[in-house]
Amino acid sequence: MTAMILYRILHVLFPAFFRFCGAKDYGAENMPPEGGVIVAANHMSNWDPPFLASFLQRPVSYMAKQELFEIPIFGTVIRWLFAFPVRRGAADRSAVKAAVKELRAGRCVGIFPEGTRSKDGEVHRFGAGVALLASMSGAPVVPAAIVGTDKMKNLRVVYGAPMSFEGKANRETLDEFSNKIREEVVRMKKQCEEPEA
Repeated sequence: MTAMILYRILHVLFPAFFRFCGAKDYGAENMPPEGGVIVAANHMSNWDPPFLASFLQRPVSYMAKQELFEIPIFGTVIRWLFAFPVRRGAADRSAVKAAVKELRAGRCVGIFPEGTRSKDGEVHRFGAGVALLASMSGAPVVPAAIVGTDKMKNLRVVYGAPMSFEGKANRETLDEFSNKIREEVVRMKKQCEEPEA
């Protein structure tokens, strides 16, 4: 079974499952139809990667922690699903290079800039990695807000307008751009959490 066939099968099954759970999505039209693009979202649950990708028409490649690739069978499956490994807690140049390569090849890369799952539901600080990838690749960043995956209730995902890194890449500008992405994610998340009329 090729990677794309497996991805297409899961791209039918996962959306159907999430719809059955009452999921709603907004703003998928903001995703550029082609070219390298980064999708940056908040992170609360192991459900987040399939949930974030379910309502997009493009395959999403994820950075995933190295340990997941060492699990028999599962590690092979996530490689088939376009994931690539990253070592947490260290500057992993190979992961950055792999992500930039994906982006320059015109693919969509999904990342969770908080670096780990939020335990309290709040959107915590975004690392500068998302801005670094945007500056190195020239790819736009689509901010995305996820709601409800921690309890699998009131599931919502919203995809925002693409944001582009501009200027010279240094610590200050990278942090500033990452903060702007986080602020947009926080704003969209709050909107999704408001009771519907």
